[in-house]
Amino acid sequence: MMRTRPLKVALLGCGVVGSEVARIMTTHADDLTARIGAPVELAGVAVRRPSKVREGIDPALVTTDATALVKRGDIDVVVEVIGGIEPARTLITTAFEHGASVVSANKALLAQDGAALHAAAVEHGRDLYYEAAVAGAIPLIRPLRESLAGDKVNRVLGIVNGTTNFILDKMDSTGAGYQEALDEATALGYAEADPTADVEGFDAAAKAAILAGIAFHTRVRLDDVYREGMTEVTAADFSSARQMGCTIKLLAICERAADGGSVTARVHPAMIPLDHPLASVRGAYNAVFVEAEAAGQLMFYGPGAGGAPTASAVLGDLVAVCRNKLSGSTGPGESAYTQLPVSPMGDVVTRYHISLDVADKPGVLAQVATVFAEHGVSIDTVRQSGKDGEASLVVVTHRAADADLTGTVDALRKLDTVRGVASIMRVEGE
Repeated sequence: MMRTRPLKVALLGCGVVGSEVARIMTTHADDLTARIGAPVELAGVAVRRPSKVREGIDPALVTTDATALVKRGDIDVVVEVIGGIEPARTLITTAFEHGASVVSANKALLAQDGAALHAAAVEHGRDLYYEAAVAGAIPLIRPLRESLAGDKVNRVLGIVNGTTNFILDKMDSTGAGYQEALDEATALGYAEADPTADVEGFDAAAKAAILAGIAFHTRVRLDDVYREGMTEVTAADFSSARQMGCTIKLLAICERAADGGSVTARVHPAMIPLDHPLASVRGAYNAVFVEAEAAGQLMFYGPGAGGAPTASAVLGDLVAVCRNKLSGSTGPGESAYTQLPVSPMGDVVTRYHISLDVADKPGVLAQVATVFAEHGVSIDTVRQSGKDGEASLVVVTHRAADADLTGTVDALRKLDTVRGVASIMRVEGE
């Protein structure tokens, strides 16, 4: 039986994503009513600049007092798309206290304080949904949290930032340098005026923390995630990658240890083989590769950012939360029963590609190989080229712990025949 009294929605933020949420709520109102079992009504929109014209939104709904809006008491669902830590955190907890469930796209806040927010939601019997916080329109959190709830996920490997993927793809396909590719990304609107959060890996690290927590049923905070940006990746690195049959991607990697006793979460550039599914992800798209014990290998692919794609994920959560509201129930909350520790990066085992600038004379390769052997790092392949007394030596290792590799590189730098370490990059996806 259809309920005629509408469910009231408060929208916090009306920028690129928020305006799309409002638009879809209006243009698809009849469909949303049919899917939910009751109409939904946009009851208020909190913004910082009320004078700005917002097409399709009744100016009477616009307010600068977000706190008063979430405290009204008649709000059923609060949609938070303002981002940042504060005032978003206080507004969300206040919404719970005053009877509203919350749909959020706030990856930074969830990565930092997800446990506290989940606890507040449980305390007040409310929902906290956040599909839009990771990978835009791609259904990812709900499959991990619900569809794979009966399985054991061992690894999540993905491209979760469209800006960096666009830049790296442009460098790979055209031979452009980093700055040239970044300038194009900025001109096309893929990169912010200050791209630091993207290119230095902060955005991807927040998403990795969220994914690791859900996949492994343990608490992983942003501070637990090893982070390395991609600003030092060069055209020469792509040339080396191509010679290995690889390309370079900025990856978020979340893994369960082989013995099941710990997890790791990290973000960094890595070479991946061209035949790996993630290698073909082009432009500003996102893709996440999930490896589960029973389900096997799964890949989720699609647009990872933008107003309409992100709003699609927000509206999907809104429908689910409204359905729960009508039935008097709540959806799945935090699952952190495993309480697994997060291992440091030094314990991570992977392959490495190391490019050295060395003197072009006999015995150099033997010296370098001796250093690797002394630190217990096995060499897979070596490639040397050079002339006029200078040479480039590229070493690709077998799998080794990060701590062992760090000691190896420190020792290499002390050799008189090594002029410098041009680059170090991990090799993943094999």
